[in-house]
Amino acid sequence: MTLKWWQQSVFYQIYPRSFQDSNHDGIGDLNGITARLPYLKELGIDAIWLSPVFASPNVDNGYDVSDYCAIMPEFGTMEDMEELITAANNMGIKIIMDLVVNHTSSEHPWFKKALAGDPHYKDYYIFRSDKKGLPNDLNSFFGGSAWEYVPERKEYYFHLFAKEQPDLNWENPAVRKEVWQIMNFWLQKGVGGFRLDVIELIGKIPDQKIIGDSPLLHPYLQEMYREVLAEKDVVTIGETGSVTPLTAPLYTDPNRKELSMVFQFQHMALDEVPQTSKWNLKKLDVSELKTVLSRWQTQLPATAWNSLFWSNHDQPRILSRWGNPDCYPVESSKMLAILLHMMKGTPFIYQGEELGMTNQEVSDIKQLDDIESINYYTKERANNTKTAKIWQAINTKGRDNARTPMQWSAAQHAGFTTANVTPWYPINPNYTTINAAACLQDKNSIFYTYQKLIRLRKEQPLIVWGDYHLLNTAETIFAYTRSYQGETWLICANFSASEQTLSLPYTAKQTIITNYPSTYCKLEQLTLRPYETFVVKLH
Repeated sequence: MTLKWWQQSVFYQIYPRSFQDSNHDGIGDLNGITARLPYLKELGIDAIWLSPVFASPNVDNGYDVSDYCAIMPEFGTMEDMEELITAANNMGIKIIMDLVVNHTSSEHPWFKKALAGDPHYKDYYIFRSDKKGLPNDLNSFFGGSAWEYVPERKEYYFHLFAKEQPDLNWENPAVRKEVWQIMNFWLQKGVGGFRLDVIELIGKIPDQKIIGDSPLLHPYLQEMYREVLAEKDVVTIGETGSVTPLTAPLYTDPNRKELSMVFQFQHMALDEVPQTSKWNLKKLDVSELKTVLSRWQTQLPATAWNSLFWSNHDQPRILSRWGNPDCYPVESSKMLAILLHMMKGTPFIYQGEELGMTNQEVSDIKQLDDIESINYYTKERANNTKTAKIWQAINTKGRDNARTPMQWSAAQHAGFTTANVTPWYPINPNYTTINAAACLQDKNSIFYTYQKLIRLRKEQPLIVWGDYHLLNTAETIFAYTRSYQGETWLICANFSASEQTLSLPYTAKQTIITNYPSTYCKLEQLTLRPYETFVVKLH
């Protein structure tokens, strides 16, 4: 197999607004990221997925772009961006841009010209007649109708997200050409590739109520490859919410010339009642997690490639979701790290995950910033839903959980900004004990477990290419083997706050990594402590 650089790499997602403030305005910025590159170099990551830094009115925190070739002033200047790219490349770290091209901001010049009737731009977006009222009953992901009336044209335009985020009309070749030009603009700046936001939606056919994975999608992606990506050693990561192991090869088989890898979200929906909304909660079940993750390990063909992640800017903190932040924060954080990083695929670490950062509980709408959570709260209050149920859902699934500022130290505002400045969003109060400075001083911290996992992936082809086999164990035990060229490793995790006994027909030859100080030899009768996790090489 020919190794691509991104198959052996570990990526780190940065949410710029919350990473590091360098100019003392309470908002993270590009120069703050540049200043923290030595920290990321020490962690060992190979690439930074940078959430959007393009010019934006910030209705959806930068995912509503008003100029793809300009930087949001809050984050700095184009010169600051160029300096970040250069400094990161000099450290062997690639910058991956978050490209949002399913939709733009309603403040984008293209949309303004479309509303004004400019002949060239009138079909850059999806407009439909108002003669029969709403074109159909499709809804926005953020709530309410996906159609917004504009008197200027006496028509409705389509938006799958906020009304300030009109969807682009990808059936128009001129729109696609604009996107290719944007991508080339950034590639010429030296970026290492793109994370493609909600890319499966670009082929939508609203009149037929076809939203994701339409017949138009893959021809668009193949055209993108031909026009922009061919012969370039860059990575493309598609956000594809409806993808399955059976459909993922359509995106990632190299012979199809589309994308490098995809993000799937099946394991992220395990606390949701199926076929309802993300806010309708159910209890997490470890057996379901084992089924979903194992399916992606075993059913994905060798020609396809998967991503591995626990958290991102849209997902709650994984420690608060699957771990035990109250009683076993370090042990369960390490457990989650080891379990995921030993699987096949490219791992993504979300900022602060390597420190054990957690969700921050809120109880007042004034504490919310995320438009999705605000819309949900407003709707449910209008429906007389009990406030306790609303807050349980928001504190469990709300996107603000991931967006609290990075916890660098025990200093005021966690070292994110200076003491006399108010951060754009409140710091989690647990920053005094959970922070980068404390982790770096403790050789047994979560940080150093992540560091070792990153190093192991570079050193061990088994982690990159090995076959995966799920072991039949008790529900709360997640155990599997990876095998490659005659060598087998056992990975075993106790997803429980109580001791668990386990009998495995193996003998350990060498302990690779653990989250407890232990040496494993015979595995026939094993007692695992709460959240105990280990990786051993087998005889």
